[in-house]
Amino acid sequence: MALAVDLKGKVGLVLGIANEQSIAFGCAQALRQAGAALCVTYLNDKARPHVEPLAQRLQAELLLPCDVRQPGQLEAVFAAMAEHWGKLDFVVHSIAWSPLDELHGRLLDSTAEGFAQAMDVSCHSFVRAARLAEPLMQQAGGGTLLTMSYYGADKVVAHYNLMGPVKAALESASRYLAAELGSSGIRVHALSPGPMPTRAASGIEQFDQLLDKGRHHSPLQRLGTPEDVGHLAAFLVSDLGAHLTGSTLFVDAGLNIMS
Repeated sequence: MALAVDLKGKVGLVLGIANEQSIAFGCAQALRQAGAALCVTYLNDKARPHVEPLAQRLQAELLLPCDVRQPGQLEAVFAAMAEHWGKLDFVVHSIAWSPLDELHGRLLDSTAEGFAQAMDVSCHSFVRAARLAEPLMQQAGGGTLLTMSYYGADKVVAHYNLMGPVKAALESASRYLAAELGSSGIRVHALSPGPMPTRAASGIEQFDQLLDKGRHHSPLQRLGTPEDVGHLAAFLVSDLGAHLTGSTLFVDAGLNIMS
């Protein structure tokens, strides 16, 4: 008998949808197709016209603004979910940002301010989301927290620069959160997609070459897709993934194993 991912009755938050090519949207699609109810966010008024039609396609029950750099916005999202659902089963955190001049410069030349901004948005916002999610997930009897990393957290990737150490911190944070939250039945994973042609990744210098290398050098001779990431996210959120936590899981057609 075939196993199927069934998320009916589960409710969750997807942070980071920018457009149809977003990894966050790939995750949201898979979660919704499996039966989950969603809250999705948009960065600001400029971004809303791009995200709102996608939220409608997803039949999202909540569509809320969330710029984690703005005090109180992330907290307001969780307050709205607490009022609407009274519980929470999962969070998908797909947010990363660095000042562009810092991203394009050497790590050696990064400023304390730029490094702190990148770390706050790309890493500590996940910790904040986990803290806010904890009481709502306890109401649900447990839950799953997912964040997005990249191979550059573990190996040096040309032009990834400042974001390499930031993503390494994110992966480490996910492991510590898994250890701290496990007794509450809350599971935590970092997913590590390979290079994908998303708007966020387009800020990396010579990104087209990175895509070509990934496509030709991976064992499967292709790139992973946001839909691939979504399928893994849905599995991990489901009861089928109930005994897994603390992992960094690659969705890159095997690129990470190649020298």
